[in-house]
Amino acid sequence: MKRFFLISCLLIAGGWAATAQKFALIDMEYILKNIPAYEMTNEQLSQVSKKWQNEVEALQQEAQNMYKTYQSDLVFLSAEMKTKREEEIVKKEQEAQDLKRKYFGADGELYKKRESLMKPIQDEIYNAVKEISESKGYQLVVDRASAMSVIFASPRIDISNEVLAKLGYSK
Repeated sequence: MKRFFLISCLLIAGGWAATAQKFALIDMEYILKNIPAYEMTNEQLSQVSKKWQNEVEALQQEAQNMYKTYQSDLVFLSAEMKTKREEEIVKKEQEAQDLKRKYFGADGELYKKRESLMKPIQDEIYNAVKEISESKGYQLVVDRASAMSVIFASPRIDISNEVLAKLGYSK
């Protein structure tokens, strides 16, 4: 009897604790799609990226042209001239690689620009989610777009539209 009573108490306590927690989800992709500043930022980053990519490709093309010229002149060049031209070609290729790394590397200019432009938008969304969570008592808010382990989620707990409304982009 004591064992039955203890198990019953544990089940009731566990059930009470489980129902006391409130969860919600957001769809970050949906939210970002409905924020005009995000779309403008993406367009701006795309234009900058294309411009920088063209610069890198121009240097790579210049190195290729130098190599083609070198190959066509190869028979007429002395050993000293061959070495000099080869060094120039390698230097131009290295310059293109350095520029590519500067713009598109892990800590490159594109990463820094994306970070500086996106951080205010992300902070604004985070603050809106935090305010809604605190006011409605949510212990956990999961991003449906990036949470791979969410197999199914009820639309009733999706607060994406509330976040948009809080940000001033009511849907």
